[in-house]
Amino acid sequence: MVRKVDPRFQSYNVEMVEVVGGRFWAPYAKPGDKPATADRSTSGGVDIAAMFSKRPPLDLANDRRLRTLARELGPAYMRVSGAWANRVFFHDADTPAPAGPPAGFESMLTRPQWAGVIDFAKFVDASIVGSFPVGIGARNPDGSWDPDQARRMIRYTRDRGGEIVAAELVNEPNVGPQVGVPKDYTAARFAQDIAAFRRLVETDAPQMRTVGPGSTGEGGFVIFPARGGMIPTPALMSAEPRPTFDAFSYHFYGTVSSRCAAMDKTAGIAPEDALSEAWLARADQVFDAYKAYRDHFLPGAPIWVTEMGQAGCGGDRWAATWLDSFRYVDQMARLAKRGVDVIFHNTLSASDYALIDDVTELPRPSYWAALLWRRLMGETVLDAGEQRGRLHLYAHCLRGSSGGVAVVAINLNDHAAATVVLTAPAQRYTLTADELQASTVKLNGKPLRLGSNDAMPTLRPEAQARGSVRLPAASISFLAMPGASNLSCR
Repeated sequence: MVRKVDPRFQSYNVEMVEVVGGRFWAPYAKPGDKPATADRSTSGGVDIAAMFSKRPPLDLANDRRLRTLARELGPAYMRVSGAWANRVFFHDADTPAPAGPPAGFESMLTRPQWAGVIDFAKFVDASIVGSFPVGIGARNPDGSWDPDQARRMIRYTRDRGGEIVAAELVNEPNVGPQVGVPKDYTAARFAQDIAAFRRLVETDAPQMRTVGPGSTGEGGFVIFPARGGMIPTPALMSAEPRPTFDAFSYHFYGTVSSRCAAMDKTAGIAPEDALSEAWLARADQVFDAYKAYRDHFLPGAPIWVTEMGQAGCGGDRWAATWLDSFRYVDQMARLAKRGVDVIFHNTLSASDYALIDDVTELPRPSYWAALLWRRLMGETVLDAGEQRGRLHLYAHCLRGSSGGVAVVAINLNDHAAATVVLTAPAQRYTLTADELQASTVKLNGKPLRLGSNDAMPTLRPEAQARGSVRLPAASISFLAMPGASNLSCR
């Protein structure tokens, strides 16, 4: 045994902007599309219209298909946050919401919308992880954080029979005003905010875990370096009074998408590099940097990656295809082995990096990989040995099977098959696609799709005898061995 991960290790984000409606990453233009007209403005010479488009609020209380698909991934954590949460106003009343939020806030969250989040979480077996307003609207005259909005959200959630089990007070506090914190935000102010937050937790939600700092864009892949104003995580964590958290968190994107190319000249990763170790190993590089911060400031605390996706700014054009499933599975597996306790995929169903298409609400290829992970990969991480070139092997105890082992074998070679040798009979689940940028995926050669009334297909394995197993080129295979008799899995 290497280690154990949280029972809700594989988790996901629902952005606050999805709940309240507003501007989110715009779909990429298709041939023949008219130029974008919404939000025609610039920031630092950047055309905002090309980056964002308006979207209506999700109806989480009544979205049957989304609820059905998310339920299959439970139990999980559902993080409702994002930059938009830093400036959202909670209208804590049953009266109709005013036309717009109070000064200092950017958007409005109503009771019915938050009730939808609570009901959705209950239905899909997701524990809510949140963050709270911290922008200028949530500040006292002296600039200190006013916990009133957070207190109202916590109490209303409890009154509705729900619970916010954990929270990062601030989403990406190191990034600066572009995520909605005050323009003069400093490490000292962050430390004071966290101290006030911990006092709130002690009085109003003693069972709620605190998570932080929730930084992003460090460890060698700095997002928007030309924008400036970033506060290094060591500065955040060493300011007085020293911030403390129950879990240490960070966000990881190996790059930003081409939407943000005007702000970050390092943006994008070419599809032909998507199966390279150089691309996949960026997760290791960033983990090493943040783990060092964790070891110094919060030794022994669990590590949560509270956002991870193909690329920041909504994902690249190929993020919705089979090609990104390799990153999804490989990075979860390698980080589980290295020391991460929970990973929140960004997002469940918004923009190109989502597990579920936000227009059709049909599963993308990475959803099916996530479903197999949920059903087969248990909490105990095993040592599958060193990586074998372009064949990556990872092992966990098989979920729900005493002594059983589950191996995920990722063949990153898109031109040649690979071979593994099994010491016990297995049930094989091999995912492939007709082409790397396909929008559909096959399980053991048969297409995966929802049935009538959104019925989940049967994920039928193929029996595999012990001995040599051939793995197709560009494939992800889950190998379940209930008879492995592994002592660490009893």
